[in-house]
Amino acid sequence: MSQPKHPVRSVNRALDIVEVVQELDGAGVSEIAARVDVGKSAVHNHLNTLVNREYLLKEGDQYHIGISFFGLGAYARNRMDIYASARSEADKLADNTDELVNLLVEKNGKGVYLYQASGENAVDLDTYEGKQVYLHCTALGKALLAFRPHGEVVDVLDTHGMPKMTESTITDREEFFEELERIREQKFALDCEERLTGLCCVAAPITDEQDRSIGAISISCPLHRVSDQRFREELPDEVLSTANVIELSHNYS
Repeated sequence: MSQPKHPVRSVNRALDIVEVVQELDGAGVSEIAARVDVGKSAVHNHLNTLVNREYLLKEGDQYHIGISFFGLGAYARNRMDIYASARSEADKLADNTDELVNLLVEKNGKGVYLYQASGENAVDLDTYEGKQVYLHCTALGKALLAFRPHGEVVDVLDTHGMPKMTESTITDREEFFEELERIREQKFALDCEERLTGLCCVAAPITDEQDRSIGAISISCPLHRVSDQRFREELPDEVLSTANVIELSHNYS
């Protein structure tokens, strides 16, 4: 992402504060000031302004994301072609499998959950629409990166690293690139407890006419109630079929 020639420092500070509040799921003045390296007085002024505009809420000594962001986020999502193409198909996939279905796109080297659909037996996770996650430790992220140029993947790893989320997280680059090669060959990605212990996911990339990923769709379910055959054969078939329908709609409608 290119840097502005003349960045406005006050705007950058305000957005840094908002991002810290979201990342910490609520924070106080001292905690925010320490994270953004700005004096408490200046942070307090920013917070008061954001609360007044209802972009933040104050609950006791804690600040939280306010409702004003909801309309902006919904508007931004509704403008995305992939959301329009994928939403109904994600709903169908959730109904067919009775599991949790996730639609993810990439933003600045991280994954952003764009939409989630819950089947009858869907697992309750820490994810939500708008949440950002590392790409290296999810089936969604791996499916997406497998269909991006090698140099772009290197840039993502250089920028965000490969944090170890669980004992199963791939943290070695050579191993990771071998994994991406397998994903390119089979057209889908698996995640067995790589981000969350006890969770498995199957994902397929959603690609454009140049075979570059523009997103990914996945099925998530608890490891204890999915058989090996369903995890490695049945669910991949389901998610690949759905990704194909989304691609046709997005690329040729």
